[in-house]
Amino acid sequence: MLGLLKPRTCYVKEFLKAFRQTNRLRKLSVSCQPDEYIRRFILDNTEVSGQQSLTPEVKLRLFTPNCRFWRERPELWPFDDPFWAIYWPGGQALSRYLLDNPAVCRGRTVLDLGSGCGASAIAAKLCGAARVVANDIDTVAAIAAHMNFELNGLEPPVCLTNNIIGSQTEGFDLILLGDMFYDEALATSLHSWLDRCIRTHGTTVLIGDPGRAQFEEHGIRRLLLQLAQFELPESVREENHGLTCSGVWCYRPEL
Repeated sequence: MLGLLKPRTCYVKEFLKAFRQTNRLRKLSVSCQPDEYIRRFILDNTEVSGQQSLTPEVKLRLFTPNCRFWRERPELWPFDDPFWAIYWPGGQALSRYLLDNPAVCRGRTVLDLGSGCGASAIAAKLCGAARVVANDIDTVAAIAAHMNFELNGLEPPVCLTNNIIGSQTEGFDLILLGDMFYDEALATSLHSWLDRCIRTHGTTVLIGDPGRAQFEEHGIRRLLLQLAQFELPESVREENHGLTCSGVWCYRPEL
């Protein structure tokens, strides 16, 4: 799919671009597929990875150049875009921060919003969170997160696949958002919803992002207190167009 001569700096962008361009050609409805079929599909088309990330202690099933669909024609992929199969740099920074500061999660109820592969939810559970909820609107992502929890010797979390942004939710102590500020409209809806969660429940909100333009230029940026910054491993830099660092911020509306 990508071509053997493509430089690694193009891999992630072209990989997902190809899936988006052929999304309307998907052949199977996820709702019609039993979980066991999806689990087998994930097992057959991902590789246990993560050792070259910011969190080598967390094992994840991801797409790598060794996987069939790294080069296979994307129209043969039967589901929605596989964002869950990439360990994005904002999620890596957020997960690393939690593992380095376990008291942030210990004994708390945690929501991992846009959970993808579930890495930040896994980090929260490893740090002693009392309850972890992973939310992603992609049903396949929810199954992948379950599998990744099991891969790390953890009981699977509660997984929600409805869009909860803007809705009334239970009072989470901590909300995690890794790489969620990739679209201006989404960032704006997140801004107002997070404000309400903080005012209503006193929720702590942590955001991981490598400094994408949609994040840096949004009004929410002035309300964030940076807690940490991490240099990305070389392989992660290459796969993300030369991004060198990824940071973690705390959302502080009173700033």
